[in-house]
This record gives sequence, C-alpha cells and structure tokens, in this order.
Amino acid sequence: MWNFSEIAANTVAIGEDGTEYTYNDLKTEGEKLAAIIDKRSLVFVLCKNEPGALLGYVTFLNNDIVPLMIDAGINRGLLDNLIGTYKPDYLWMPSGIDNMQDSVHIVSVWGYSLFKTKHNRTFVLHGELGLLLTTSGSTGSPKLVRQSYKNILANAKSIAEYLELDKTERPITTLPMSYTYGLSIINSHLYVGASLILTENTLMQRNFWQLLKNHGATSFGGVPYTYEMLNRLKFYRMDLPLLRTITQAGGKLAPELHKKFAEWANVTGKRFVVGYGQTEATARMAYLPHDKALEKTGSMGIAIPGGEFLLMDVCGIVITESNVVGELLYRGDNVTLGYAECGDDLAKGDEFKGELLTGDMAKRDDDGFYFIVGRKKRFLKIFGNRVNLDEIELMIKSEFKNLDCACSGIDDRMDVYITARGKEKDVISFLSKSTALNSIVFNVLFIEEIPRSDSGKIRYSSLGENA
Repeated sequence: MWNFSEIAANTVAIGEDGTEYTYNDLKTEGEKLAAIIDKRSLVFVLCKNEPGALLGYVTFLNNDIVPLMIDAGINRGLLDNLIGTYKPDYLWMPSGIDNMQDSVHIVSVWGYSLFKTKHNRTFVLHGELGLLLTTSGSTGSPKLVRQSYKNILANAKSIAEYLELDKTERPITTLPMSYTYGLSIINSHLYVGASLILTENTLMQRNFWQLLKNHGATSFGGVPYTYEMLNRLKFYRMDLPLLRTITQAGGKLAPELHKKFAEWANVTGKRFVVGYGQTEATARMAYLPHDKALEKTGSMGIAIPGGEFLLMDVCGIVITESNVVGELLYRGDNVTLGYAECGDDLAKGDEFKGELLTGDMAKRDDDGFYFIVGRKKRFLKIFGNRVNLDEIELMIKSEFKNLDCACSGIDDRMDVYITARGKEKDVISFLSKSTALNSIVFNVLFIEEIPRSDSGKIRYSSLGENA
C-alpha cells in the first residue's frame, strides 16, 4: 500500500509533546505489530489524532489487515453494538481506555494497545476491501462504507496532484482521523512523504495555535463550522508566515465567508482551496482552484484529476445546458465498493462500479464550474413551493451574525432552530419577507446549541431534543 523506503529518515508524525517519529520508525514498529496479527483480520481502530493511531492505521493497510476507523470518544453502547454486529478479531485503541469485555491484551506501543477479542475471522473479507469508515454523521450506525486499496491510493494521488503537495508539507490536524475528510488529508500527505502534526487540540484552544507555530504548520483543513469559528477568532489578522494553504470541504460554506477567506488568501499570498466530497467517494470529488476562489465564490469547483461529473434530470437524462439544476453524478476510481450493514456484507465486491449518484442537487455555469444548491432530500413543499432547507440556513446566518441555526420540518411547516434567545420573531419576519411565504409556516425555536458530530456536521435527528 504505502512504500516508505525512499523517505525512511523523514519525519512522518509530530505528537503534541513534540516527539518526532520517522517513516522508518513507522515501518519498523509496524512490522512488529503486523507479525502478531493474522492477515485479513478485521480490526476496530479507536483513534485520536495521535501517532499511535497513525501507526495502527498504516500498519493494517500495509499488511492486508482491514481497519474500521472509529472515534475513540464513541459512546460505549454504540461501540458494543458495532462489535456485536461485525465481530472484529482485534481492537487497537489508546492504552488509557478501559479494557473491552472478553478481550486479551497483547501488546502496547506508542501509547496504543492491541487486544484480541473472542472472535476469529467470523466473516469473510473481500480481497479488495482495504478500509471501513462509518457513514457521515452516524458514528454509531452499523452502516459502513467499504473502501478498496485502489480507492484510497487513487484519491490520495489526485488530492496530492491538485494541491501540488510535496514532502516539505506539514499539515496540522483539525478533523478526526475517523472522518473521511480528516483521513484524506493524512492519506494525501503520506503519499508524498510529508510530515503530520497530530493534535487533539481544537482551534479554540491556545495550544493548537502554539503547536501550529512551533512546528511550522503549512496547512490545515476545515468544515463550514470550522470557518465560522475562524471568523469569530479573527483568524485573518493572525501572523502565520509559514502557513501556505487552508482547505474547506464537508458542506457548503456561506458565500460571504468564502469571499472573506478568499480575499484574505489573495492579500497574503496564501491558497484557499474549497473542495467537495463524500465518504462514498473515498473522500474528495471536486476542488476549486485557489486562483478561482474569488472569481467563483460559492462554487465547489471542478472534478478532481481522474474524475468526471454529470448532472441528471428527474428522468435520469444527462443535462447538457448551463445553469440548470440536476442531481450530481460522479465517476472515478475513488468511488468505493459500496455499503455494509452487517458482517456478511464484508464479503461483497464492487457494487457501485465506479459511479456514484451523490444525492446533491447542483448546477454548472458557462465555464464548467459546479455549484451545490442543496441535498435532494433537504427540500420541503411549502404551499406547493419547493424550498431548500440548506439555502434557508445560509440566508439566516448571513442576516444574523454570530447566530447558529438549523432547519428541518415537514411539508407546509418549517422548523427553524436558532441559538439566540429573543430573536425568534425577527427571524420569522426576515424569512417571510425573503421567501414571500406566509409567516405561519415558520416555527422558530430557541436551542442552546446546535447538535453536531465530531466533524462539525449538524445532527438533524437530534434537533428537537433540547428545544
């Protein structure tokens, strides 16, 4: 999978304590670890952004062992459900986590421990299966995405190509390793032999910025919520001379924020690169070239090298005209094998066949750049009018600064959750005027905090719990 022979002496990881690990360290310790694990075994990796998690991940991919990446902070009940469903042969997890029931400790290295479970290759693993990830926003769901070795390498190579990555890069982690976007940053930098600054600190913590400066971070990535936080931190006023690139994916960024960070990049000589992707496509499918960030504000860009987009109408016919909305279809070697919902599904082969109907509605401008307008299922019918909930959220955030919001509902009634008490009537008035819809359709509710996943995505199913 990964061949590190030519870069053995290079630094691969820098931990929060400043300890540096080389590619040779990764290879040497990985060979020892792999020697005590049966090939084609299934391993649950309970990971943090730490060198030990990286060691396990790389070792398993390189030695025909299949990992399922899970955030180490997962609820124990949800984890037990996953274990009961997929019956992993081993667990690789931070040494401080309590021992799992019916498992035996084998070895500990780099702060992580390997445990053997009571299961012994209960399910057959397809020969092309290299990695398992949870579907976006459903860490505890038994529904997984099956990624092949070809998928991972194809996407890593493509990302490295369009970002022009080389071994001098030093990205700092801002997203969980268990999240497809966070993992794609790791994969694309491993591909070119770069160094990774691994931290569990968040953007809101002083230690994060200290690590970024002390170790000369050259890039980081974030979802829209990340950029909302950066805006509040007045990031564009910071002096970060070694930072080269910031990337954004994981949802559509509000146009005014897109423009603000694109202008910052233009003035400072940095690169702001917006992207688009899904777990079902390994990670990324599109990127907006940094030199188009201002000209094409709001666009997700063009297909990554080796990929192709088509727009489909309701009858499944390809749309050839510009500025016509259709469902986005993607083709490429990074389209994954398909889903798994039970252990027997791990034996399945390639079900997607290199083609993914994304569920996103988009349009293409005259220059060939794509713009997401919303999710296919994120629409309501209000008095016969089709209303895009994603667009409503962006409208509210643009009008009411420092207010977080989320929209859901049923036909003829939209539920709008906001984090500013006392603004309910103002939001209703704004929406009624902006959409020309009667105010009675808007049910605006105060909520202390919008529930989000570790990757910053809104958990819509949890919205009503604390309103």
